[in-house]
Amino acid sequence: MSRAVGIDLGTTNSVVSVLEGGEPTVIANAEGGRTTPSVVAFSKSGEVLVGEIAKRQAVNNIDRTIASVKRHMGTDWSVAIDDKKYTAQEISARILMKLKNDAESYLGEKVTDAVVTVPAYFNDAQ
Repeated sequence: MSRAVGIDLGTTNSVVSVLEGGEPTVIANAEGGRTTPSVVAFSKSGEVLVGEIAKRQAVNNIDRTIASVKRHMGTDWSVAIDDKKYTAQEISARILMKLKNDAESYLGEKVTDAVVTVPAYFNDAQ
């Protein structure tokens, strides 16, 4: 059986929750936090870091760390890292994948559906 989750993909932090007994329950991430920083980093060794670990290493790897990417949704913004261009949507997808993985670890089952919040001020392109 699969479960649906609710995701608040925030500019600064993101949250994933699930209904349990008819009540929303925030799912802690792999690091134990109730919120996950909306930060993605690419280490010099090629590893993709997401969340708290990406945020912690940002001071030493600022050129390869992306934060507040939600502000660029629906635009032609991109960032080049190691000769590869990443769009805001691709960076956001990394954050969503982490939230999905954290939810699956908590639930012990696959997550196949999600409701993702959208700010009221977003336009169709965003």
